[in-house]
Amino acid sequence: MSAPRKVLVINGHPDARPQRLCAALAEAYAQGVREGGHDLREIAVGALDFPLIRSEDDFRSEQLPEATRAAQEAVTWADHIVLVYPLWLGMMPALLKGFLEQVFRYGFAIDDQPGLRAGRLGGKSARVVVTMGMPGFFYRLYYRAHSLKALQRNILGFAGMKPVRSTVLGMAEAASETTRKRWLEDMRRLGRAAK
Repeated sequence: MSAPRKVLVINGHPDARPQRLCAALAEAYAQGVREGGHDLREIAVGALDFPLIRSEDDFRSEQLPEATRAAQEAVTWADHIVLVYPLWLGMMPALLKGFLEQVFRYGFAIDDQPGLRAGRLGGKSARVVVTMGMPGFFYRLYYRAHSLKALQRNILGFAGMKPVRSTVLGMAEAASETTRKRWLEDMRRLGRAAK
């Protein structure tokens, strides 16, 4: 058995109600983490209060909102980060993007020196779980999973995380109870392995 890992599970759905599929998926992964003997922290983006970044000065500011400071502390602590969110208008929800802009600032996730843009979060791995109304294969083939790839490459990978794995769950609203149960069990299994 491998050594216990420190796992941060982020529910990126803007609606923090526990009835949401993303909340159930995040909780199933967290349950697996606990069953696997790993350490766990959780963040529900929809329950946080933080301002949006509106200027370069905001992005570079060292005066952090409390939610940002706490989230950065959790990211620093974690070996493995799991991000669960719904696809809205082909991308992540605006509140989640605002959260990532707050947390993955220069000086924290990315070095900010002239000519250098090196990631500062190396040694961490990640999993992105995306739910959507369209078929998952259609998102991957026709849309080439463009927003998922942008998140993997331009935010998580740019910050130094690797590997960054993904799970795409299509036709989420139309999924049968059997399918949803299978998804939840898949999340528990991944959580137990902290992958």
